[in-house]
Amino acid sequence: MKNDIEKIDKLIKEALTKEEAKFYDELGEQNVFEKFGGVFKGKMGWLAIIMNVVVLVLFGLLVYCLIQFLNVETTNELIKWGAGMFTCMLMMSMLKLYFWMQMDKNDVLRELKRLELQISALANKNNGQN
Repeated sequence: MKNDIEKIDKLIKEALTKEEAKFYDELGEQNVFEKFGGVFKGKMGWLAIIMNVVVLVLFGLLVYCLIQFLNVETTNELIKWGAGMFTCMLMMSMLKLYFWMQMDKNDVLRELKRLELQISALANKNNGQN
């Protein structure tokens, strides 16, 4: 299977111009840090920045709720501060989940671009042979 993929990649690179081949290579696999940085680029980058600021604020609120939780003595107050901690953790988790989904979406879009480029290259090569 891997040999087939390498053969297809070789055919594609032969059919591409130098600029297209460079673009094709840039669409390769990214590591986690490149994926993380990719979320901040593009049209929705501002939203990712705001979400991370909100996560930091929620973490500060979580620490405050924890300190208050440890300092109270009545059961009702323990429940209130515990609920505050739970709410902060839940909101932080949801924002982080959205962030990871954006990273996954960028991966899918990258693969779609690679597929489009491969189809275009193979179509151009086949048109040249006819």
